[in-house]
Amino acid sequence: MSEPVLQVQAVTKDYGEEIVTRVLHGIDLTLRPGEFAALMGPSGSGKSTLLNLIGLLDRPTGGKVFIQGQDTSQLDDDGLARMRARTLGFIFQFHHLLSAFSALENVIMPLLADRGRPTAEMRARGLSLLQAVGLGERAEAPPNKLSGGQQQRVAIARALVMSPALVLADEPTGNLDTGTAAQVFELLRRFNVEQGTTFLIVTHDPRLAARCDRIIEIVDGRIERDEPVTGGHAPVG
Repeated sequence: MSEPVLQVQAVTKDYGEEIVTRVLHGIDLTLRPGEFAALMGPSGSGKSTLLNLIGLLDRPTGGKVFIQGQDTSQLDDDGLARMRARTLGFIFQFHHLLSAFSALENVIMPLLADRGRPTAEMRARGLSLLQAVGLGERAEAPPNKLSGGQQQRVAIARALVMSPALVLADEPTGNLDTGTAAQVFELLRRFNVEQGTTFLIVTHDPRLAARCDRIIEIVDGRIERDEPVTGGHAPVG
């Protein structure tokens, strides 16, 4: 069995100083290479807080988060930023594309941030991903010339450009109509199957969750349910 991509061990998260509110209560979670998991739960259950901790955007109050075996509590802010950029991909409900740049430039932005200057190799990587998401012919288009579904496809390509081990998707289809949402979901699933990329997808849609390998449900800051989906494909490794 290969090393887990993610291990969350006894993680707690508190907010406030004089009046302390505990949002997460001893969360344990492991994701292995190639898993395609849904994270569900009612509003205020702690989903976004947990995603922020896994995404290294915040630090837990207690417990530890391991990414590919690395204890992230041992990293300083620069180390966390490097790991976030090189190991994790992010897809949000709102695509957060930069309007002054083309689709291709948006896709390769993480490469530019990591390596400093654009190269032919970066452009080739970006174009390859845009072609994979069906937007090869729109590479030079600015975001305002693309539909909502096309913009989300650009965001998916951007999330994958660094070949991350784990992609965190926070309601990636929540801002799309049903047909476009299904297409975007299938795109994520295709990258998962073909590349072996691990996905953790926050969704309120039980129909999408049912097409994942595994459903993790969090309620009041605790994992209440964690079970495989019948008929889900086996994880890689």
